[in-house]
Amino acid sequence: MPTYLVSYHGGSAPDSPEAAAMMLAAFQAWASGVGDKMIDPGAPLGAARAVTAEGAEPAEGTGPGGYTLLRADDMDAAVALVADHPFVARGGTLIVSEAMAL
Repeated sequence: MPTYLVSYHGGSAPDSPEAAAMMLAAFQAWASGVGDKMIDPGAPLGAARAVTAEGAEPAEGTGPGGYTLLRADDMDAAVALVADHPFVARGGTLIVSEAMAL
């Protein structure tokens, strides 16, 4: 069964401890519904650096704000797993990418 990287883009940060608790509860409810299809619930991502042949430099605002790893039969099934993700309801975008076998 293929693995899918779900990357989180945009969205709004909680503006209070109560809002953060509500976001966490909504995520946990979604994750519970995904069940054993979730490989790794992921985490928010912080500071980043872009590494090129010329060296490394800050990559603020260019990458995802978080990630989740899922297992699904195909891309359509992976997309269906995140269709009701609470991050989307908060104005965020989820990008679903298939991890290709080498």
